[in-house]
Amino acid sequence: MTPQLQQAIRLLQLSSLELQTEIQEALETNPLLEIEEDYEYNDPAIVRRNEESGSREISELENSDIPEDLPVDSKWEDTFDTSSNFGSPGASADNDFERDNQDDSSDSLQQHLIWQMQLTRFTDTELAIATTIIDSIEDDGYLKVTLEEIQQSLGEEFAEVELDEIETVLQRIHHFDPVGVGARDLRECLLIQLRLYESTVALNHVDLLTELIDKHLDTLAKRDYAQIKRALKVSDDELTDLVRSIQLLNPRPGSSIQSDTTEYIVPDVYVMKLNGKWQLSLNPDNAPRLQIAEHYAALINRADSSVENTYLKTNLQEARWFLKSLQSRNETLLKVTAAIVDRQRDFLEYGEEAMKPLVLADIAETVEMHESTISRVTTRKYLHTPRGIFELKYFFSSHVSTESGGECSATAIRAIIKKLVAAENPRKPLSDSKIADILGEQGINVARRTIAKYRETLAIAPSNERKRLV
Repeated sequence: MTPQLQQAIRLLQLSSLELQTEIQEALETNPLLEIEEDYEYNDPAIVRRNEESGSREISELENSDIPEDLPVDSKWEDTFDTSSNFGSPGASADNDFERDNQDDSSDSLQQHLIWQMQLTRFTDTELAIATTIIDSIEDDGYLKVTLEEIQQSLGEEFAEVELDEIETVLQRIHHFDPVGVGARDLRECLLIQLRLYESTVALNHVDLLTELIDKHLDTLAKRDYAQIKRALKVSDDELTDLVRSIQLLNPRPGSSIQSDTTEYIVPDVYVMKLNGKWQLSLNPDNAPRLQIAEHYAALINRADSSVENTYLKTNLQEARWFLKSLQSRNETLLKVTAAIVDRQRDFLEYGEEAMKPLVLADIAETVEMHESTISRVTTRKYLHTPRGIFELKYFFSSHVSTESGGECSATAIRAIIKKLVAAENPRKPLSDSKIADILGEQGINVARRTIAKYRETLAIAPSNERKRLV
């Protein structure tokens, strides 16, 4: 492959953020590249100035001296109407996310706890113990190390500290915000919160809740409600109230303190329905429009072999190759996305259950490109649809056969499973075999183990764990 073709392939597989970095680097290293300004083309003065700028000489130079090393698969105008921007949301500054104004000053869980520790009356020894404990607390709020390990971490200076002292400091940290932080297991975490909130619950209710959490938490996790009712001697309604009370507690107290910043996905292509037709447009905010710097290009003299002139000619050639690579990337991205949208039109119209099976080879055959090219185009490229933003890879899925001899995509099957589980009776949740039977009645032949695999990818628990009292 020529260096120019290698460059085109490399640009093709870059994500939008990586492409912006690449363009910025090209602008900084090549003086013959510049960002295209927004001219008012209907201004007579600007039109007259452009006619007098010597652009004709530059065009002749480009066409005569620089070879065409980067042929593209098709012309932009052959497939897409460039006379309109299709009302692209990215074209309006009013729709831009103000990401630069996001608050990045949120504290981590450890910083939040240290701030409270500094406001609490501790002796120097207790302060050292509290600091060591806080450093050992995980992001979910749990303390995963033993008191003996904390004791060893204190060092020789506090070698005389006893385990009882560490336990006392830990008990005080349990009541820091968020309540239950520093608990060593789920049982302890829930009991700490229950003791704090018991003033809001009837006394007999607290006793039952304490016994349920302290002695029957594992049984509750298995959804064995019959055994719990016998042990606590309660009715269905009373057990339902107990479970609802437990659900008000926070099993992961550390999750309420989030220090991670929000990451936004910027789509590469928009698809929207206009006049009954689905139309595509590139996101204009992903990369600036580039052009040849006419001022420097006008200085090139074809008959001059000086170092300066050779430098300008070399950079002009590299600039043209870079612009062609960008154009090739945009055309290929739109061409592949158009083929995907054409195949998955039912998904855009009706949702996931209408998703059709699709593999890379199908699109490769349609656009007459190699599968590896399709893979590069669809990796880390995102499509903005009326149903949300999806990576182009999302539209590819395996399939299973139907009784009528057709095919049903795995994405559609997962959507059906999700719909069936959402509508099931919580007292008698659907087993994997039952879901397979329901799909069989709809003409979709899926094995029970396949249902289990799809259910796990959807993070749906098995039927015995989905069982509810109400």
